[in-house]
Amino acid sequence: MTRTMMGLVKQDRVSGAVYKEVPVPTCGPHDVLVRVKTSSICGTDVHIYKWDEWAARTVVTPNVFGHEFAGIVEAIGEEVTNVKVGDYVSAEGHVVCGTCKACRTGNAHVCPNTKSFGITIPGCFATYAVVKASNIIHNDPKLPIEIACLQDPLGNAVQTVLSGDIVGKSVAVIGCGPIGLMAIAVAKACGSGTVYAIDINPYRLAMAKTMGADVLIDNSDNSMVQQLKALTQGEGIEVVLEMSGHPGAIRDGFKAAANAARVSLLGIPTREVSFDLAEDIIFKGLRVEGITGRRMYDTWYQLKGLLENGRIDLSPLITHQFTLDQYEEAFDLMASGNCGKIVFMHD
Repeated sequence: MTRTMMGLVKQDRVSGAVYKEVPVPTCGPHDVLVRVKTSSICGTDVHIYKWDEWAARTVVTPNVFGHEFAGIVEAIGEEVTNVKVGDYVSAEGHVVCGTCKACRTGNAHVCPNTKSFGITIPGCFATYAVVKASNIIHNDPKLPIEIACLQDPLGNAVQTVLSGDIVGKSVAVIGCGPIGLMAIAVAKACGSGTVYAIDINPYRLAMAKTMGADVLIDNSDNSMVQQLKALTQGEGIEVVLEMSGHPGAIRDGFKAAANAARVSLLGIPTREVSFDLAEDIIFKGLRVEGITGRRMYDTWYQLKGLLENGRIDLSPLITHQFTLDQYEEAFDLMASGNCGKIVFMHD
């Protein structure tokens, strides 16, 4: 094997990235070396590429970024027993310690010692990636490789939707980026009532309809709360899924929630958010869920069941394909919002 490869690197702590030759990562005794066949751009990658406040606080540089992928195992460490060369795989991107209280009580997704693939350790926007064998997810051979790389963000959507009761409930999905769009499909597949999709982008609202939303709300005039109240006879929404991270949308999501509703928060704000804690949460008796990543590994089994049994179809989400060296065009398109999921096809 060659000692170098091409990778997309967050080189400097400013906007942009560099496509350059980098060393092939070393496969340790408990690691797996994967030849990456597909990867996809996440909203987190956009934060990193644009270099906003969240990225500046969180991301290690220089670093190959990207964390959503599928590929073929090229080599395994000498202690690895659960993976073999040639396996078709993806991986959980949170590398946790396994020994802290969170890990030992079924909450490894919030391990305080987490290392994040493509954020604080090298990721998958490259020819090869190294992951812990314990984090490997084996893919169904029938799963198309361009869909297989979407399982990581699908897991975010699944955890957001299923963090509480959903059957028969009215659902508002605020922010119809790719994970919001996935959440619409998951909610419908899992027996929700009416799904309301809220965004300011006509392209994304049209995609929300394709993914199964029942009602589309254009919030460009900031009338979301009034519209949702009117559409629910003044009661509000029973399940609010906040996927945008926009401070105003977060505040309005709490206001639009019905008494005793659930609000699940996945979107990442880049700054502090103020809201009326007493009136909009405490006195309404809301249940608020913070969502990060995927529950390890319950969520993976849930999403695999939904995918492999045909309960959801993610193919309409993939609107564009690029090669890694076309990254500037790809990230510009992603930032415009006039796309669904963008997939990089690797050599």
